[in-house]
Amino acid sequence: MCSASIYEARNNFSAYVEMAEQGEPVEITRYNKPVAIIISYEEYSKKDKKPSLLDSLKELREKYADVLDDEGIPPMPKFYPDPNRKIFED
Repeated sequence: MCSASIYEARNNFSAYVEMAEQGEPVEITRYNKPVAIIISYEEYSKKDKKPSLLDSLKELREKYADVLDDEGIPPMPKFYPDPNRKIFED
């Protein structure tokens, strides 16, 4: 990977873009600390893009459809009796 300061990159931008097109990433530094990287569009498009949250939830629902299917499961009672409560009988 080639490294260049912002000043060098500004003065030789087309040369660094050509290097990136050929497959060599160019690291841009400010005060000897990396701040950016120039890469080719081809390499950028290869990067895995994260799916949205909704897409992830749909995928999970499809993957675990048999577990999430609520057929055969009785509905939960709306009232939960207190086992410690004593009811007086007549």
